[in-house]
Amino acid sequence: MASKKAKAEGFEAQYKRLEESVAKLEEGDLTLEESLALYEDGMKLAKACQELLKDAELRVTKLREEFANGLGAMRDDTEEYEAEPDDAD
Repeated sequence: MASKKAKAEGFEAQYKRLEESVAKLEEGDLTLEESLALYEDGMKLAKACQELLKDAELRVTKLREEFANGLGAMRDDTEEYEAEPDDAD
């Protein structure tokens, strides 16, 4: 599960920070220590984003299951009823 800090900051904010870190690393104007620190921070951000996406995927899966179970219950209920004959004659 995502850390409290990760949830508080939100996926979009963390992903933006990750993109900024990648851009700085790609520029190449950093010292080795700065690059390493930025890379470590980027890896933490990537992991946090991955955890948040995993949590979101789990929520969607649960919602789909609840919806499918609800449809199944509705189908079961309709089997109990029979259509009344049409008295149009």
